[in-house]
Amino acid sequence: MIIRKANTADLGNIMLMYKSCVKGMLKNGIDQWDKSYPNADIILTDIKDRTYFIAELNGEILGGINLDEKQDATYLSIEWEDKTNNFLVVHRLAVKEENWGEGIGKELMLFVEEVVIEEGYQSIRLDTYSGNPKAIEFYNRLGYTELGKINLKANKNKYHCFEKIIK
Repeated sequence: MIIRKANTADLGNIMLMYKSCVKGMLKNGIDQWDKSYPNADIILTDIKDRTYFIAELNGEILGGINLDEKQDATYLSIEWEDKTNNFLVVHRLAVKEENWGEGIGKELMLFVEEVVIEEGYQSIRLDTYSGNPKAIEFYNRLGYTELGKINLKANKNKYHCFEKIIK
């Protein structure tokens, strides 16, 4: 498997990957995402910003992740451990439902840690939906610390904010 920056030619297959992921989430009672999010416009912006990465095997896109310095304004209510404000934020981590449990999400997150080290950042921030216990457990297993909860979207439960200091 390789992890690389996505390009605009990848968009259709990225959206098929999200469709599979969202279908699996809904099947498991996780209403974090739906048909309207993540959408092609958001992912295309990520690609154009050169912040979207895909996990690919034999030409098939199995997962994806966006990595940038943009945090939602609600993040300001969290008491982050990294006071340097030198962080990257993970957005829209997803893996095709057919490939869940194969370690692809973990590989993408380990890739994020490598980027943080290579580019001189201090930490990683992210949020995940309280209605997604598998994701919460996943980030805990990877050594992320939960620092609080935010209201990110109307008509949704709270989101858990996580941070990992990278040394």
